[in-house]
Amino acid sequence: MTKAYDALIIGAGHNGLVCAFYLAKAGLKVRIVEARDVVGGAAVTEEFAPGFRNSVASYTVSLLQPKVIADMKLADHGYRVIERPISNFLPQEDGGYLKLGGGLERTQAEFRKFSARDAEVLPQYYDALENVAELLRDLALRVPPNVGEGMRTLLDGARQGRRFATLSLEQQRDVLDLFTKSARTMLDSWFESEAVKAAFGFDAVVGNYASPDTPGSAYVLLHHVFGEVNGKKGAWGHSVGGMGRITEIMAKVCRDMGVEISLESPVAKVLVDGGKAVGVKLVGGEEIAAARVIANVGPKLLYERMMDAGDLPADFERRIKGFKAGSGTFRMNVALSELPKFTCLPEPGEHHQSGIILAPTLDYMDRAFLDAKRDGWSKEPIVEMLIPSTVDDSLAPEGCHVASLFCQQFAPELPGGRDWDDEEEAAADCIIDTVEKHAPGFRASIVGQTRLSPKGLERKFGLVGGDIMHGNMSLDQLWSARPVLGNGGYRGPVKGLYMCGAGTHPGGGVTGAPGHNAAQVILRDRGLFAPRWR
Repeated sequence: MTKAYDALIIGAGHNGLVCAFYLAKAGLKVRIVEARDVVGGAAVTEEFAPGFRNSVASYTVSLLQPKVIADMKLADHGYRVIERPISNFLPQEDGGYLKLGGGLERTQAEFRKFSARDAEVLPQYYDALENVAELLRDLALRVPPNVGEGMRTLLDGARQGRRFATLSLEQQRDVLDLFTKSARTMLDSWFESEAVKAAFGFDAVVGNYASPDTPGSAYVLLHHVFGEVNGKKGAWGHSVGGMGRITEIMAKVCRDMGVEISLESPVAKVLVDGGKAVGVKLVGGEEIAAARVIANVGPKLLYERMMDAGDLPADFERRIKGFKAGSGTFRMNVALSELPKFTCLPEPGEHHQSGIILAPTLDYMDRAFLDAKRDGWSKEPIVEMLIPSTVDDSLAPEGCHVASLFCQQFAPELPGGRDWDDEEEAAADCIIDTVEKHAPGFRASIVGQTRLSPKGLERKFGLVGGDIMHGNMSLDQLWSARPVLGNGGYRGPVKGLYMCGAGTHPGGGVTGAPGHNAAQVILRDRGLFAPRWR
């Protein structure tokens, strides 16, 4: 084996970089091994046509923890996020449209086009969501109580449950609704306009291979509203230079702290000796010794492909096989010769700088899911388009643009033994046709494109089932049960093995929270906690 490290991290995605930073700051000798030839995991920026660059997988900013941004001093190294002027723009089937965001009064004015009542109740709805979102913000940087640790489990549970106990009865009911109900059931209790319900319901199916009628889908809606941009809660924005700029900066900060980052170093196996993780073996044959191994990959990839079954407890192995992964996501980038001209709003405007949602109703979203369950992918998919070049001219030649197409309801595995490699092009054409219906001339403006089916996302980024969240965000796979009850505190089932990726609390998105929290657990186990962490 090569020389031993205090910590060896598998995967140079953002959570791995965040974890490495905190460990190195505490004085540990840290090495990261990354399978690809660039850092960043799914948060990378690449040129995909001559002169056209864009974020490849993750594509927008909101959930990155302010504490992580401040601790790593990202802004000092060029981190910059431009907030969207409005959050979302939804063309409607009748030729109208709805804009969401830009302040309460502006959104209420938009809602009045569809329902005066919906405009009236909007402030109460925002208050209800914010109360629960604040609870999630409080929990995001806390290590979940780990079941099976006796008194510590009880004490941690009591501490973290204290905030819930301070909520009013009405607020506690809101928490219950958002964690257990379907998005449709929850939204039906507030609003009457289908357009308004779609505007909010879209977040419930982002990275979630489910219908808005699926129980628990209301939580996924909530998961997308507890972030912030530049101190503004619930806002979304664009990282100047793309998402890869964030991880490039993180990698520089880590290297400045002495972290070694080895690219093109895919891990074949986690080495276990005497019931303890002692290092890794790379695909090329090199073995690297480490006092602790920290996995910034999904639970399915780690436990089913990087470890021998005999090194895992039998019950844990069985439960990991039942861990649900597969977000139903298809990702495209397109190079454009001009801005799309939407039939309902053809001239350039703030809507081009927002999230453009092509899914006008909850029924549309439900049909898309049912079609995908039956046929493998929907012929009328859910499409979110972002055009970051409208605010960041470094991404495209003058007068041209790049657009991200983030598309939902594409089965992780196609039925009937079909292969995504054979159907990826047809699915991409269907997505382009969906945009063309709302913006005639869109197809003719495309001068280059990339496409990643669920299989493509797995092949490129190691996202099993194409799951951008590293595992479903369902109630049985959250908090202390993410990924498995009894191993929800970032520790694996093998001594010396830890997890720091999105397959742990608080889940998916570019948050940095799993990396931050895992580092604190590792330092506590090593006895290096500063007094403020005790």
